[in-house]
Amino acid sequence: MEITGKQLIGNTLSQAGNQSFTGFNPATGAPLLPVFYEADASEIDQAAALAEQAFQTYRKTGGADKAFFLDAIAEEILALDAELIATACLETALPEARLTGERGRTVGQLRLFSAMLRDGTWKNEIIDPAQPERQPLPKPALRQVQIPIGPVAVFGASNFPLAFSVAGGDTVSALAAGCPVVFKAHPAHPATCELAGRAILKAAARTGMPDGVFSMVHGISHEVGMQLVQHPLIKAVGFTGSYRGGKALYDLAVRRPEPIPVYAEMGSTNPVFFLPGALQKNAGALAQAFANSVTLGTGQFCTNPGLFVALKSDEPFLKAVAEHLSKLSVGAMLTSGIRQAFLDGIQDLQIQEGITLITPNSTNDVAPTLLSTTVSHAIAAPKVTEEVFGPSTLGIIAEDKASVLAFANSLQGHLTATIHATEEDIKEYIELIDILTQKVGRLIFNGFPTGVEVSPAMVHGGPFPATTNSGSTSVGTTAIYRFTRPICFQDLPDSLLSEVF
Repeated sequence: MEITGKQLIGNTLSQAGNQSFTGFNPATGAPLLPVFYEADASEIDQAAALAEQAFQTYRKTGGADKAFFLDAIAEEILALDAELIATACLETALPEARLTGERGRTVGQLRLFSAMLRDGTWKNEIIDPAQPERQPLPKPALRQVQIPIGPVAVFGASNFPLAFSVAGGDTVSALAAGCPVVFKAHPAHPATCELAGRAILKAAARTGMPDGVFSMVHGISHEVGMQLVQHPLIKAVGFTGSYRGGKALYDLAVRRPEPIPVYAEMGSTNPVFFLPGALQKNAGALAQAFANSVTLGTGQFCTNPGLFVALKSDEPFLKAVAEHLSKLSVGAMLTSGIRQAFLDGIQDLQIQEGITLITPNSTNDVAPTLLSTTVSHAIAAPKVTEEVFGPSTLGIIAEDKASVLAFANSLQGHLTATIHATEEDIKEYIELIDILTQKVGRLIFNGFPTGVEVSPAMVHGGPFPATTNSGSTSVGTTAIYRFTRPICFQDLPDSLLSEVF
């Protein structure tokens, strides 16, 4: 398929702006053709207006028809075959096997939402029958149902060019809800975005969806995203990325004349607690598995464990982790900006008092890195526990149980926390579970946070600053409720039941 570099304004290609940019090969730094053009204000307005027009039809589309649409998107993504994988490899330097698996996840979540739409349970219907004989006043008949909220702006993530991108979780959950999507393509993989975007449009045409149910705009500057979030026809935002980017979009959205929700997943250090019984039983295997989790995807997952806690009596565990990390190699980082931010972050930590570098590390090379500090220092200087996006982790050394619990209490919001423990450990540290349930969206036992199952029960979210809305998830079928709202019908005539329900 020929890549145009233009905006996809519904079924129309557009190039009104004159600011251009290209993708880059992260492995070589070489620019990649073709040239892409940043959307201007008129194109963003056209995309939003077309989405609002489409909403008036699409919001009434039945579950079976929307499911047919989502299934068609999955088929069109698969039909891109080797072209999609090769393009994504070139733009991200991610290995073919990783991207093939990610494509499978993308298609799988499309089909998961399709199945949910077909059974109709997503509407969460609540029927509260009338009681006309009730005294002192009769009770009306009440029915509650979920309805879509309107056009949604979705921002693609840099680290998942398929599963958290154009046809990813935010887009599919919005489309499943009945909300048209205006997608902001990520400039790190614009050609991959165009391929996936055109696949969605092809599926929309095949299944008779209205023009404007999906649009995609490009932009390398912040202005495109800002204009999109501030557009009065946009009713919600989905975002996966940095704290700085997500918080900026959230601030714009709540200051609008009509504030709108921003569901921003902004990163996490995903603390892992290694309790003494677990380390006494299996320290060697845990050190290796932990090192693998730290470096998975070159440490560029939002669920890589960026810090862990162990007792001072188990300090040899740090050396075991360091040994395994030193044997692992990592690939190129996704962009030059991400690479430099990682190097700067490690350098900033190294020069701080109270921080010890455990692994050999060059400031000019991206390498698996382990640093350590104490609980007292981490609590006194919480900035040292902030995320350094990449293949690194910080070991927090605790003097005793009270110190472990004190550190857990000091944590801000995270996507996940993990406890490695025996049954005896759990009994001894039962308070730790209670503390961590207040800090995270997913609590893992005797596993590792990398790997997020796409299922109805999954929660990929957490208290601020992991996300801007702790009551939501960006993975799993309940993600649909970010883009719906409840409405109650009182004494709805029976003749209209089929129209509404």
